[in-house]
Amino acid sequence: MMKEKTAEYYEVRMTITIKGVDFEVTKVLDIFAMIDLSNNQFRGEISENIGELELLKGLNFSHNHLSGHLPEAIGNLSNLEWLDLSSNKLVGRIPEQLVDLTFLEILNLSFNELTGPIPQGKQFNTFGIESYERNLGLCGFPLPNDCANDITPPLILPEGDRSTGVIFEWNIILMDYASGLVAGVAMGYIVFQTGKPQWEYPFPVFIT
Repeated sequence: MMKEKTAEYYEVRMTITIKGVDFEVTKVLDIFAMIDLSNNQFRGEISENIGELELLKGLNFSHNHLSGHLPEAIGNLSNLEWLDLSSNKLVGRIPEQLVDLTFLEILNLSFNELTGPIPQGKQFNTFGIESYERNLGLCGFPLPNDCANDITPPLILPEGDRSTGVIFEWNIILMDYASGLVAGVAMGYIVFQTGKPQWEYPFPVFIT
């Protein structure tokens, strides 16, 4: 699975699942590289070393108890034609690197705990809702729920609005200053016309 081989047969009787269909086989080409470990009790995470099996055409780990994240190294399996990781306990996002699997015809990630947006482009645009069934945290095409942006950007006023706000604040300051100036002049005029004010207290009290 890691290097080229000659096209030879080996005889073995087994049932293998290819692209979701079961086949009874007695002879298999050794260049037909696939892994089917479905319906077992395997636990733990999928190793990043899976990405070294560049000749792999099919990978089926469905109906186990695998956990952890999907390895980004799966994106190195350039010959992969079907990938079935359904009915496990995988979490996190679907790696964007999987979009580069241009030979991928069958994808089944259903019944896991995956979250985040589904990668878009190339083969991923051909997969239906059934590929992602019962991953309640996934969003984006082909699912009906869009990926909402929970981060609300801060309100930034346009340049014109900000300058208008500054002018408005200065207008308030100038109005207060003018009102005080007018009141001061009026008081001074009254004092000069009537003489010094007679204070009722032994010391002056200023009211502002």
